[in-house]
Amino acid sequence: MNIDLRPLRREDARAIVAAEDDATVRFLSGGRSTVQGTEEFIDRLDREAAEGRSKRAFGIWADEACVGTVDFDPQVTDGLEPGDVNIAYGVAPWIRGRGVAVRAVDLVCAIIAERNQGRRAAIRASVDNPASQRVAEKAGFVFSHEMRSGTDVDDEGRPEVFRVFVREL
Repeated sequence: MNIDLRPLRREDARAIVAAEDDATVRFLSGGRSTVQGTEEFIDRLDREAAEGRSKRAFGIWADEACVGTVDFDPQVTDGLEPGDVNIAYGVAPWIRGRGVAVRAVDLVCAIIAERNQGRRAAIRASVDNPASQRVAEKAGFVFSHEMRSGTDVDDEGRPEVFRVFVREL
């Protein structure tokens, strides 16, 4: 299977929404997405990039089909050290367990390193999301610490507890 990343485009919105399930909502998006809302999100990212902000998002493409997203954001500091770049990802349920997220994380780490965005990549995986923790480990990240978030909350409004994994760039 050929996996690559492409900058998000408005045309990808329908595929991104179709790839969303309860796990994506719980651990990534925080709410059900719509095509219009996803298009607006992509437009906002484009505007922020034009303004020089550093968050970047990509569609994950598997054999020419958009099956998820991955992004990096050096401005996320909650639970991270200076120089860490936060990575977040989600893939469609029908393709999970086939190495797609691991490959996407590897590819986005290469982009971060190429652009000299930070010294380490970081994945903050909810303690309730063992699948994301496995992706981090399979992508060569090592467990750093567990932390209670100052910015993210769980389904019941309590601070999210993350296991933080890091990888030198």
